[in-house]
Amino acid sequence: MENIISIFLNSVFVGNILLAYFLGMCSFVAVSRNMDTAIGLGFAVVFVLSVTAPVNWIVWRYLLAPGALAWAGLPSVDLSFLKLITFIAVVAALVQAVEMVIDRYTPALYSSLGVFLPLIAVNCAILGTSLFMVERNYTFMQTLAFGAGSGIGWMLAIVSMAAIRIKLRYADTPKGLEGFGITMIVSGLMAMGFMLFSGITL
Repeated sequence: MENIISIFLNSVFVGNILLAYFLGMCSFVAVSRNMDTAIGLGFAVVFVLSVTAPVNWIVWRYLLAPGALAWAGLPSVDLSFLKLITFIAVVAALVQAVEMVIDRYTPALYSSLGVFLPLIAVNCAILGTSLFMVERNYTFMQTLAFGAGSGIGWMLAIVSMAAIRIKLRYADTPKGLEGFGITMIVSGLMAMGFMLFSGITL
């Protein structure tokens, strides 16, 4: 249990999928201009990561990993070369489901997110979480904690950036750093701030 909590907290703060690995930067930079949109996309990413990581774990463990098909009498079959395409297909299917739900129940959020909602399907943070899960050989419960923590960490980062960018509208930013430049500097400072949690142990 302690290990699962540690994985969860690490994925939120120190190993933040966005600020430690800089995965998912495209939607992070584009959508963080507006607080409501950032929160909406953040919740969508939390949901997608919380679901896709464990689903992909099941797919990997029982279909794709070397020897995974032993239950079907095919212990020598190795489908691990299909890992990338299969994970992407799972992510795309779940993102499509999220997109339909948001369109049905919150059309205003759907309109404000625009193209960035379907782009969750190709968000490298989503795919990266599943690939890290395989690389680190997590159990199902560890994967569940890692997926949820990564989503919450991503949401925390984009909401924090949205709050900072609102304040920056009234700041006297040097001309050469306006827009993308100051956003990247703030992202780096946020990453350094999140790394301060690295000394915390359970």
